[in-house]
Amino acid sequence: MIGARVKVLVVDDSVVIRKVLSDCLSADAEIDFLGAAANGKIALQKMAQTVPDVVALDVEMPEMDGLETLAAIRKLYPTVPVVMFSSLTERAAATTLEALRRGATDYFAKPTGTGGAAASMEMIRRDLVPRLKGLGRAGHGGVKALTAPTVISSRPPMMRAPALGTRIDIVALGASTGGPNAIADMLDKLPPLPVPMVITQHMPPLFTRLFADRLRNATPHHVKEAEEGDVLQPGHILVAPGDRHLVLRREGANVKAHLNQEPPENSCRPAVDPMMRSVVALYGANVLGVVLTGMGQDGLRGCEEIRAAGGQVVVQDEATSVVWGMPGFVARAKLAHAIVPLSRVASEITSRVAAGRTFGASALKEAHGAR
Repeated sequence: MIGARVKVLVVDDSVVIRKVLSDCLSADAEIDFLGAAANGKIALQKMAQTVPDVVALDVEMPEMDGLETLAAIRKLYPTVPVVMFSSLTERAAATTLEALRRGATDYFAKPTGTGGAAASMEMIRRDLVPRLKGLGRAGHGGVKALTAPTVISSRPPMMRAPALGTRIDIVALGASTGGPNAIADMLDKLPPLPVPMVITQHMPPLFTRLFADRLRNATPHHVKEAEEGDVLQPGHILVAPGDRHLVLRREGANVKAHLNQEPPENSCRPAVDPMMRSVVALYGANVLGVVLTGMGQDGLRGCEEIRAAGGQVVVQDEATSVVWGMPGFVARAKLAHAIVPLSRVASEITSRVAAGRTFGASALKEAHGAR
């Protein structure tokens, strides 16, 4: 699709939203705007005439809602990326997470209207339009077939290699597009660890709390959205809240979560890089950084610091990533010790955490504790 314009179809029952999206998309020279549909039935009729490269789909619509429309698109056009367009309400957020579980590629929170139409259009131009173009050019909406893991042996100069059996005391994980499903799949395979884990998934407020709740209920882990002052504990997982960077600080004998609203990094808040920087500052070489599927390059600088300190880095491979942006940047910079398919990420984490310590089923059970 290099050089080709990305064909985009918008599906939304709001006249105002259709107008705003139409104006933004029509003005972009790299987009072929196919029009807007007021509901899922009209959208499917339009798709029968011209198949888009990507669809922006409203969550809540009359006649045929977002989930019903998504199911029909997945049946008829299984590889077309679908971005759910959701309002910032608990109901819409819950439906959006369910849509991701059912095969939606990504999501975008609708502008709240604060700041007026100009601010909404700027937000769409800055955040949504590049996402639509990136997914449209990627040419697929689901993960590809699994491939065998590849280990990168070459290292950039001045990078300290981890000593054999270097003890891992914390796992820091970052993800974006495709991340919610990838993280859930990975945690379902991962045994409770004797170390804490911190996660930054690019998500807006409210979504992160519901996401953490789903992970806690669907996987064998103690997962929660991070709150100010949370103490890191072995076997526990903290998820960065929407619109807050999650960083760690040592207070006495404890390491605690600290949340801030410092400027976005890589156009993201929460961002992976500040989280990883704070982890390296406290744990040095005893860090395992993990980067899963996602658009952009958030996590690259953080992984550079992990490697410089002598820590370890694992990234998801291209074949199983919805978008090989974040892990791809790390891999191409030769910062990864291992590039593995999603199905192998959990075992890779387990084996690296096991190195340098002895723990069996009883230790894992103790680390997990009562849920």
